[in-house]
Amino acid sequence: MVTTPTEEIKVTARPVERSSVVLEVELPAERVRRSVEQAVRHLSRRTKVPGFRPGKAPRPVLERALGVRHGDPDSPNPLFDDAKEHLFEATVVEAVREQDLDVLSIPEPEWLSFEEANGAAYRVTLPLMPQVKLGAYREYPFKIEIEQIDDARVDGVVDELRDQQADLVPVEGRGAGKGDYAVIGFVGRRDGEPIAGAQSERMPLIIGNERLLPGFEDQLLDMAEGEQRTFKLRFPADYPEAELAGVEAEFEVNLRELRQKRLPAADDEFARSLGDYADLAALCEEVRTRLERNALDRARHAFADRVIEFAVANATVELPDVLVEREIEVMLDELRVRLAEQGIGLEDYLRVTERDEAKLTTEFRPDAERRVKTLLILTEIANREGVEVADEVLAAEIERSRERYASNPRLVAYLESARGRAYTRSILRRSQTVEKLIDEWIADHPEFENVQHLHDDSAEKGNS
Repeated sequence: MVTTPTEEIKVTARPVERSSVVLEVELPAERVRRSVEQAVRHLSRRTKVPGFRPGKAPRPVLERALGVRHGDPDSPNPLFDDAKEHLFEATVVEAVREQDLDVLSIPEPEWLSFEEANGAAYRVTLPLMPQVKLGAYREYPFKIEIEQIDDARVDGVVDELRDQQADLVPVEGRGAGKGDYAVIGFVGRRDGEPIAGAQSERMPLIIGNERLLPGFEDQLLDMAEGEQRTFKLRFPADYPEAELAGVEAEFEVNLRELRQKRLPAADDEFARSLGDYADLAALCEEVRTRLERNALDRARHAFADRVIEFAVANATVELPDVLVEREIEVMLDELRVRLAEQGIGLEDYLRVTERDEAKLTTEFRPDAERRVKTLLILTEIANREGVEVADEVLAAEIERSRERYASNPRLVAYLESARGRAYTRSILRRSQTVEKLIDEWIADHPEFENVQHLHDDSAEKGNS
């Protein structure tokens, strides 16, 4: 506990948990009297008192007009309320400066006493910028791990390309099988009566994808095009429509069309059909190059995640509630941004998901705490490493945002606001800090010098 007397006020500071400090401030009677006199002048100019010009009503007359009742401590006293407000605003700043505190916000005080003749005292709990104790954040017990691209991976991508170029052809010489493309007409009946919604003249489906009731598509196996089949199925016990849950129904199905995929052969002709490739080997080489490039980028991102986790695990910090609350607001802003990109308002989203903002805030809290801890630790590392985001870098990022979201003026307006710019700057600073750590680690481990971002590689190619 620290007590610091000043010329007019006495301040006692007591640290408490969650990176906060309790200040108890004692104010001399003269300071209180001056504050009340200022309140009288202030309120007399704002209060209409019959027979007096604004600012000229004597205090007793003003008090009667304001309903002040002396001797009743529980009755409202607008004069004292006004005096307390201005007195607190002035003296808490003095107290914070005297104690050399880095406060995050200044909440309302608890007044312990307030008397013109004897002085006043208040207590206020101030959240402080927490002290981060960094541990090791460079000596990693791990390395970059790069996925090796083998022939099977290349062949898998080529097969995906063949699948994208496949034709749908009639099934011949067999019945329907899983993976076939079918068009069916069907009707479902309960006790002989059609079930509302359980019917269609032409419904496309891929057999085996379980688009309909469990077991429905199994009943289509081995059917021939043009064949009709009748079978019974029971709706699941947890079926969303309660009146059908657990009910047995009869289905009559007509298989109107049946098709299967025919993939092009993996040959030179196929490769040339996809672009400027001399043969299949050239296509495979291009696929391998892209896969390896992507593997390097994934390896860097995965390493960055581990670098952050390592730094966070080795540091200690006590989280003030106010920072967690602010991060929840940031997360809400991020949600608004994502929804705005889809043309959805937050209120509509909450209504559809059957939640309110209070429930959303509760759900966000654990992630907010993790994010605040990570942010504080990365910020401390950035301070130690001397990382700053240049104004021109921030301006360039904002400009990219303008272009990216040109069709969403509300989103652009947020990103251009002071709050949006601060959010963008914080993201850039964290990113630059991690990138600096990775680049310097790679400099000490030259065997990983090819681990660059895709955009870095593209830039190099563009400059070559």
